[in-house]
Amino acid sequence: MQKIKKGDEVIVIAGRSKGQRGNVLKRLDDGRLLVENVNMVKKHVKGNPRSGETGGITDQEAPIQISNVMLFNPHTQKGDRVGFKTLEDDRKVRYFKSNGEVVDI
Repeated sequence: MQKIKKGDEVIVIAGRSKGQRGNVLKRLDDGRLLVENVNMVKKHVKGNPRSGETGGITDQEAPIQISNVMLFNPHTQKGDRVGFKTLEDDRKVRYFKSNGEVVDI
């Protein structure tokens, strides 16, 4: 089980995008994440007249290290550490370490 999954809301704790929040779009194999509207970079795109694509400079998300983000806790409005525990019905769930609230329902 992973501490941060696709669809989770995270907050950036280090780097040039520090303090920004966004949802995880994709989790890459090498320990990096694509987060919505975080770590935006300019990409130069070459146009293709046959398919109707216009060239120019576009903005897109770049991957960010998973160690530079924390799961966002909506009750405390801060980033929070995540742990694992097993419920009475033998389900393994994630929970916030600060208040013990379960992340997965």
